[in-house]
Amino acid sequence: MEAIVSKIAIMLVPALLAIILHEVAHGYIAEQFGDPTARLLGRLTLNPFKHLDPIGTIAIFIFGFGWARPVPVNPGNFRRPRRDMLWVALAGPITNFMLALISALLLRGVGWLDQSSLGASQLYIQFVTPFKMMVGFSLYINVLLGTFNLIPVPPLDGGRILTGILPERQAALVSRLEPFGFILILFLVFFTDVWSRVLGPIINTLVVFMAGGEVGVIEQAIRFLFGS
Repeated sequence: MEAIVSKIAIMLVPALLAIILHEVAHGYIAEQFGDPTARLLGRLTLNPFKHLDPIGTIAIFIFGFGWARPVPVNPGNFRRPRRDMLWVALAGPITNFMLALISALLLRGVGWLDQSSLGASQLYIQFVTPFKMMVGFSLYINVLLGTFNLIPVPPLDGGRILTGILPERQAALVSRLEPFGFILILFLVFFTDVWSRVLGPIINTLVVFMAGGEVGVIEQAIRFLFGS
């Protein structure tokens, strides 16, 4: 039981911030372009109960990533719907990568304490080490979510970005995939080499680059949380 509580304590705050701020960013940028839907529905808030999806929340603790209920956006309120929707879609992954960068800076900063006399103290072991694991997990999950959401398949952000870049005729064809997008994504992740050959290496490269000499902390956190 103590181990489960420790795992939840390390995962909960980074995971909630990653998925909630991702969705709030969509709604905030949408409002800047003229769509107040998210604000009117009370979704521009950090209150987790306004955002959490039950299955997506459970997935966080099983698989290490999850999702929230999508923030509603009405492109009909935009002045230039295709262009504005592109920026709204980009806002989520950009937010995750910014959170990953902040986490990397915190991780490196706290890692500096390892070189001081505090590194061997009981206080450090009891409090700073779990904090480093939490920050390391934050770096990992934000890189994962930011990268995963850039898969160019609707309804993921990457699919909406793609429809904003393509000519209208091709964009319309891609948009028709949206009703089947979730099934297609599951197929790509679980029945092809997309994860092992593309997504996994990209995520690992970004995590190693951002964590630098503290990448071992992230590996320790993943082993502790998921036993691998």
